[in-house]
Amino acid sequence: MEKKLAGTVGEASRLARMRAGLTQADVAERIGVATEVYGRMERGRMLPSVPTLLRLCLALRCTPDELMGMAPRHNGPSESAWAEDVPSELDDTPEMRRLLRSLRRLKRPQIKLMHLVASAIITNQ
Repeated sequence: MEKKLAGTVGEASRLARMRAGLTQADVAERIGVATEVYGRMERGRMLPSVPTLLRLCLALRCTPDELMGMAPRHNGPSESAWAEDVPSELDDTPEMRRLLRSLRRLKRPQIKLMHLVASAIITNQ
């Protein structure tokens, strides 16, 4: 039973991740696990803990019953219960997510410098 549930959670997670336009690294970062660990979950090789399942639901904008195969899956983002809550200007691209991941690793002086560079680029357009 546990193996079947792990497969169900993994498949539903993969579909929700793809629907959201996220990479495995994006989801792993959002739920606080290593990319390899999230990959094992998505392949159905391991079940997430309850706290991780909660973070996964929040990151993928789906319900626990959807991930566990007890509710119909969404076919598109317009059917998501949370789709209307996300302002369109926050729809980020994979490039933006990679940039943000890189920026999060910088120290405060480096971030200030990056802000100056970005401001200079924007004003010179």
